[in-house]
Amino acid sequence: MDRVTFDDALEMSRLVYGMWRLGDDADTSVGHIQNKISACLDQGITTMDQADIYGGYEAEEIMGNALKPELRNQIEIVTKCDIVAPVGRYADAKVKYYDTSRAHIMASVDHSLRLMKIDHIDLLLIHRPDPLMDHRETGAALDELVKSGKVRSVGVSNFRPYDWDLLQSAMTNKLVTNQIEISLLHHEPFTNGDIAFHQMNGQPPMAWSPLGGGALFEGENANIRAALKAIGDADGVDEGAVAIAWLLAHPARILPVLGTNNLDRIKRIGDAAKVQIDRETWFDLYTHALGREVA
Repeated sequence: MDRVTFDDALEMSRLVYGMWRLGDDADTSVGHIQNKISACLDQGITTMDQADIYGGYEAEEIMGNALKPELRNQIEIVTKCDIVAPVGRYADAKVKYYDTSRAHIMASVDHSLRLMKIDHIDLLLIHRPDPLMDHRETGAALDELVKSGKVRSVGVSNFRPYDWDLLQSAMTNKLVTNQIEISLLHHEPFTNGDIAFHQMNGQPPMAWSPLGGGALFEGENANIRAALKAIGDADGVDEGAVAIAWLLAHPARILPVLGTNNLDRIKRIGDAAKVQIDRETWFDLYTHALGREVA
């Protein structure tokens, strides 16, 4: 499995296992979670993507219960903060909102460390742009966390380039990645400046929902699926692996985040690395996604 270096403190596997549905599984036992992580490790997938809000603020603890030292030492943990939703420990909140204050970020990180039973987070992301963000306060808090050792590296999620620049302007440490939605069904980042910005600045982006939240396999996308299947049949992999390979082929070094609770599917996540997508094939799939040929 290819690996991506972000800075001196952080290296991650090119494919990432997303844990946003971890708490939705009928089986959240320690043994089953350990089997999921082991299935990832068997393929060289060492990076686990979390967020404090996942599973109604319970997914971090579910994973933490399974994190024996021998497993923790083999993985990188990504988590996120700043979303306050009226559920779980924030059940008394009157409305869903974002909080990028120092107090909230510090409390969220400490809570995540306790729930996951770890002494540091490999990568902390600000989950959503906060229209009330005081970039100096937020930036200073992130720098403080890196200095303390509680967090090794920091980044963002769902930020546009101007949001990124605002926060980065108030920081000593460099933001290392932006986790954004990218897929054959959500391909606008390739042309709206998002991918170009991070590619220009050498910041490999992470891609959430790289299979379109499963919509890629629904009836209205039959033409795209047929094109994916034709390629997959030639390489002995399924359509999903080809859709992920399409992202891997881009020179921005995109890291797809794949989430599933199905152990058999987890065992096949690495199949995407077996598929080689040349330029013509990339544009063929892009044409199917656009529903027309490029201009």
